[in-house]
Amino acid sequence: MTSITKITEPGIYIIESLDFEDEKGPMEGKLLSNILELAGLDYKYNYVRTKKELAHFIDDFTESELRFLHLSFHGDEDSIATTLEQVSHEELGEMLEGKLKYRRLFMSACSSVNNSLAEKVMKISRSNSIIGPSETVDMDEIAIFWASFYHLMFKNNPRAMKKKDIVATLDKLVKLYNLPIKYYKKSSKLPYYSEERLASSTPSPTFTDFENL
Repeated sequence: MTSITKITEPGIYIIESLDFEDEKGPMEGKLLSNILELAGLDYKYNYVRTKKELAHFIDDFTESELRFLHLSFHGDEDSIATTLEQVSHEELGEMLEGKLKYRRLFMSACSSVNNSLAEKVMKISRSNSIIGPSETVDMDEIAIFWASFYHLMFKNNPRAMKKKDIVATLDKLVKLYNLPIKYYKKSSKLPYYSEERLASSTPSPTFTDFENL
């Protein structure tokens, strides 16, 4: 049985799965792991093709004591997809039951981060937060977004991700890259943050805006 500990390390555990055609080209999760390695950040990467493998590596994530789980999958409003099988939000919640306590979930699955996911995953997994795209995004754009997000968050605080820093960083990056990102915090069914909160009066960021993150 997988044990849950409050003592975790600020590293990123990436699990990726794509269709066979996408496996022939650049893969977002793998590219992200290369950037994390280049930046000297702690990470682990695994590629899966089935539900069984996904469940196995979710358990491995819990035992690894890394703090952040990053899922890079194709997705839609109700599910994510491994190479060979669909995984509904409800099934994902069952796989994650109790395993994200003291941790955060980040996702690169198109259209998946929505109220359905929050309802079926947040409470049962006990995650501190879920962040990711709520609509379809291009692989290159979301890869650049996450590389920028992790770089800025760890640069600002190498030991922890605080809510105010997450929101400040999302504000800058969502405006810069024009991506549909939603952030659900612990026990919430409605987004604590979404791209809609950026009022039309909010100025576009400049690179100096990132200095105080």
